[in-house]
Amino acid sequence: MTQKVTMVLGGAASGKSAFAEGIVTDQGLPRIYLATSQAFDDEMREKIADHVAARGSGWTTIEEPLDLPGALRRISPGHAVLVDCLTLWLTNLMLADRDPGAATDDLIAALEACPAPVTFVTNEVGQGIVPEHALSRRFRNAQGRLNIRIAARADTVVQVVAGLPNLLKGSLT
Repeated sequence: MTQKVTMVLGGAASGKSAFAEGIVTDQGLPRIYLATSQAFDDEMREKIADHVAARGSGWTTIEEPLDLPGALRRISPGHAVLVDCLTLWLTNLMLADRDPGAATDDLIAALEACPAPVTFVTNEVGQGIVPEHALSRRFRNAQGRLNIRIAARADTVVQVVAGLPNLLKGSLT
């Protein structure tokens, strides 16, 4: 079973990634950044470059937009892992017409077998209005179910709002 699972969630641009990076850095282990984003346009390429520059050196980045469970299965002991983020991973799955429920089951199984501490970043999507379009509603519901599953498994859950952490479960030490 994995050592420790932390979930950091919040809204867009809430400071959740920087907060999660701090959690992983504080573990004092070699750091692996599992990146789930895909750069389809200049804006996303710029956002990715900004994230890379902000976190600095000392990270091994693995780009894995779809097979996140496979990436976790390949992690060796003695590392700390940051998955950023589950929201983009789910988006990628849905756009590739993959079953989010089956993928989540596979992710949980891979997490249980991972020998390293894992910190997940994810968006909280359930505090807004009901989306107008069916695809948006399916995504919101799937993201909510994914967040519930990861939060249930996590030792620590932190919500970040305006850069400030709100501990929901567990402890930060």
